Amino acid sequence: MGSHGESEVAKGHRQQPRLLSLDAYRGLIMVSLAFKGFGLRETAENHLATNPDASFWQAVHYQFSHVPWTGCGYWDLIQPSFMFMVGVSMAYSYAKRSGLGHSYGRMLRHALWRSAFLILLGVFLISDSLSSTNWSLMNVLTQIGLGYTFLFLFWRRRLGLQALGAVFVLTLTWMLYVLYPGAGVELPSGSPEVGVQPEWAQRYLAEVSPAWHKNANAGHAIDVWLLNQMPRQDPFVYNGGGYPTINFIPSLATMLFGLMVGGFLRSRRSAQTKLGTLLAAGIVGLAVGLILEWTGVCPLVKRIWTPSWAIFSTGWCCLILGGLYALIDVAGIRRWTFPLAVVGTNSIAIYSMGMLLPDWTAETLRTHLGQNIFQLWGAANEPALESVMVGLTFWLVCWWMYRQRIFLKV
Repeated sequence: MGSHGESEVAKGHRQQPRLLSLDAYRGLIMVSLAFKGFGLRETAENHLATNPDASFWQAVHYQFSHVPWTGCGYWDLIQPSFMFMVGVSMAYSYAKRSGLGHSYGRMLRHALWRSAFLILLGVFLISDSLSSTNWSLMNVLTQIGLGYTFLFLFWRRRLGLQALGAVFVLTLTWMLYVLYPGAGVELPSGSPEVGVQPEWAQRYLAEVSPAWHKNANAGHAIDVWLLNQMPRQDPFVYNGGGYPTINFIPSLATMLFGLMVGGFLRSRRSAQTKLGTLLAAGIVGLAVGLILEWTGVCPLVKRIWTPSWAIFSTGWCCLILGGLYALIDVAGIRRWTFPLAVVGTNSIAIYSMGMLLPDWTAETLRTHLGQNIFQLWGAANEPALESVMVGLTFWLVCWWMYRQRIFLKV
């Protein structure tokens, strides 16, 4: 009798419909990465080299590059989307595991294993082609891994406790930065020893409080100590992009917001109510993030994941997921999502290919299709065609895996 009941529960969970909009969202982000942003940043640079005032290519370059410090473009939303979707996915995946009879202890062990695997996979991927292991913890996979088990501890908790956890980690982050003594760089001289040139400092840090200056803040100081405790060929001095390891703390809030959204989408509320709430949450997130910047509480800086950035970027994530949810899960317009679902259901596979194989794939395509194959649209557009053809190659591998029902899971 007991085993029959368990099989019925398992059957019910197997029949529970997937959140197709989440698969599409994941696929959109993975395609953006695997296709290297469709080569649009490099293509824009080629066009701007001959026509610096071309407003179209200036806009393209901005959207497909990380902003130098404050602000936000499309490319800056890639990592927040990862973090947010991890939270949404957890609300579904562990509910399914629980329904299949997995104990809390077993699920906790799985969360710990997944954390360790993601950290090690991230280190492995960023060490490709290097002469030794690069023990750096700023990669998106390592950042997810560092926060994943903490996120699991909030799974199945009340919404209020999850919200309190997000507020706590954002407040902790704010305090770490604003209370750190000696933060900031002198704008006229910069700090060339940590990669901050005077011209750059005067252009991008003039209106930023010293607590949030690049490589002159609490996160940088922690990394100078932490990363030099690890085996390294050369001492760690600074991160060129200004990314610190402790980003995983405020990005845990991003994952918590995703967990809250996932729990809400799993509820019995109507699809219209879910959609309206999701869009409203997105607008509120944008507004709160901007207010925190405008009032001087903290700037919008993705590279150090300021609290305002965590809230602002979550607003965009809610709006993107909300738009996809309206189109796919509410309106039922789904056919177009298949190319995204192919990679969205095999995100580890295409992410790894995108990290390890782009150069090899491009050279192989040149070998078999001709050395000038990527210049069919002209030399200026070569990066775009190369990125599209390499990305399409990765997609075809995922399509084959999809047809064979091969899904890499952690």
